[in-house]
Amino acid sequence: MSRGPAIVTDIVIDQKPDGASPVLKAVLGVPAGVGPWPAVVVVHEAFGVESEMRKQVAHLASLGYLAVMPDLYSDGGARRCLVATMRAMRSGTGRAYADIEAARQWILARPDALGTVGVLGFCMGGGFALMTASSSGFDAAASNYGMLPRDPDDALSQACPVVGSYGAKDASLKGATAALEKTLTRHGVIHDLKEYPGVGHAFMNSAATGPALFRPLARVINMKPAPDAAADAWARIDSFFREHLQSLKS
Repeated sequence: MSRGPAIVTDIVIDQKPDGASPVLKAVLGVPAGVGPWPAVVVVHEAFGVESEMRKQVAHLASLGYLAVMPDLYSDGGARRCLVATMRAMRSGTGRAYADIEAARQWILARPDALGTVGVLGFCMGGGFALMTASSSGFDAAASNYGMLPRDPDDALSQACPVVGSYGAKDASLKGATAALEKTLTRHGVIHDLKEYPGVGHAFMNSAATGPALFRPLARVINMKPAPDAAADAWARIDSFFREHLQSLKS
């Protein structure tokens, strides 16, 4: 798989399953060189498709993955769509899942796609990554400080391989790593989980995100960059995805 500068562009996914956003915007990251490449659907954090999320798409593509990030707020923006999208993530139903499926189908249909596809999410997107790890056609899932499903046993009993990264000082996800470890082990799901000491929420971002009114909560969950932990998390994700996505499916 090639490594190098990626081409990142804004696109519109025009072929969609029923229930998807009427106009589904997305960000596409294409690796340098010539494919085919393994594909990854990237699910953004709660603040939407901001500059930090674009950087994550670019980084993933620079590692040699064909990456697409659907904008789950395409039909109204973060202010109108955030609450409904969070509810969808928790309930397991809603337009967001149709949008994620649209992105999965679209990226796999590209001629430069290898035929394998993973899902990777940050914050809210990490919750979606866990919720779509079973029976959604993904070959591997990466949850970065993602909320656990309400019923982990039900949601993850048939999960694809999962790699997860969490911060020990993230008050919003206290105990999540241990609970996820027990669930995946109980169901025999291949996994690589790591909780980073001294690290809080959203540690893989290079800068703070979100509106000013969110800053008090950001302090509570220790939401700030942690470059060393982020580099290690990315190395683990890359290794895990290379193992589970690099071979063409038969």
